[in-house]
Amino acid sequence: MTMPRTLTPADLPHDVRTPLPEEVARELRASLADAGAVLLRGFDVDGTDDFARVVTAVGGERLEYSERSSPRRALGERVYTSTEYAKDKEIFFHNENSYQSSWPRWLYFYCDLPAGSGGATPLADIREVTRTIDPAVREEFRARGWLHVRTYQPGFGLPWTEVYGTTDRAAVERYCASTGIVPTWRPDGVLQTRAGRSAFHRHPDTDESLWFNHIAFFHPSTLPPAAFEVMHRMFGADGLPNDTRYGDGGTIPDDVCEHLRDRYRRASSRFDYRRGDVLVVDNMRMAHGREPFEGDRRIAVAMTDPVRA
Repeated sequence: MTMPRTLTPADLPHDVRTPLPEEVARELRASLADAGAVLLRGFDVDGTDDFARVVTAVGGERLEYSERSSPRRALGERVYTSTEYAKDKEIFFHNENSYQSSWPRWLYFYCDLPAGSGGATPLADIREVTRTIDPAVREEFRARGWLHVRTYQPGFGLPWTEVYGTTDRAAVERYCASTGIVPTWRPDGVLQTRAGRSAFHRHPDTDESLWFNHIAFFHPSTLPPAAFEVMHRMFGADGLPNDTRYGDGGTIPDDVCEHLRDRYRRASSRFDYRRGDVLVVDNMRMAHGREPFEGDRRIAVAMTDPVRA
């Protein structure tokens, strides 16, 4: 399985930093509909300002990054660094913001500096993941849904003031009420939120039901064992910074999440970045991750076209 589809100026004879003629836009849309992800290579995209122009030309208005779960910095107007996470660690496959009540349809990655080694953005075909999940596991999640439990422990992950962009608890509660999140302020001042979500969502173009969630990504068994042991010892099972459960609060067994992780990996493909590459991803068709890497690596990201549950 090879993803993404690579398009060069020989395939799209146009400067993709400028508005796309209809025939070019039609060819790009057809490639994305067929492959789920397209790599634009050789288009002389030089820097994040050029990248922002490509995103505007291809996808229109860029989205703000809200309700974040990982650290990143703004590089310009609604252009961000990729997740700033230890380079010797893997970031597991996920569909961007699939733990929220809305998410971006399209993702864009720009390579300003490829890593010395590793550092790929591997892709997993969500159609294949959905098809190959054990039917009993699929039906269990269809029936019960899933629950994201997030505990804003001081010093672990982003503080709630940064995630919600406010220090006003009432503003947080209003946001939560509008997005299907139940907040609880614990006696020690720590915020814990619970969000019940569906494990499947329908693709806006094809209407197919796709596995689309952060169940495996946030499950404690996906953490490195040493990190889990430290956090479990510090916070207990009910105070982990992130946890996933069945929608009724029941525990998702580790072996179920091991099966899910295996499905993503078996449906995955990778490529090596070159400077100037722009990767365009259908966020509902493809999950993405990040390989560990050596050396420096600079990848910028942007998003367009919100989809609501």
